[in-house]
Amino acid sequence: MAMTDVLSAEDIKKAVGAFSAAESFNYKKFFEMVGLKNKSLEELKKVFCILDKDRSGFIEEDELKFVLKSFNPNGRDLSDKETKALMAAGDKDGDGKIGVDEFATMVAES
Repeated sequence: MAMTDVLSAEDIKKAVGAFSAAESFNYKKFFEMVGLKNKSLEELKKVFCILDKDRSGFIEEDELKFVLKSFNPNGRDLSDKETKALMAAGDKDGDGKIGVDEFATMVAES
C-alpha cells in the first residue's frame, strides 16, 4: 500500500514541499495540508501501517525521523529536534513510541 492509496498525491507533494527547509516541520500544519484530518480511523490505520516501517505495531523515533520521506521519497529527514518534538506530541503514555491510537489522537488534536 502506498500513501497515494489514502491521500492525494498533489496534497502530499504540497505538504512535503512546504516543510523542505530545515527546522520548519510543524506536524499540525502538515497533517492538515496532507489531508489526514479528514480521514476515517480505518484510513488513519492504513497510514500508520505505512509509517511503521518495521511492522512492530508502533512508530519509533528512528521511523519518525523519516516521516516526510514516508509520504514522498523527495522529502527531507527531520532534525533530531523536530523528531523529538513529534515524538513528544504523539507519545501520550511516555513509552518512547507511538501506537495506532496515539497516532489517531495526535491527528485529531492537530
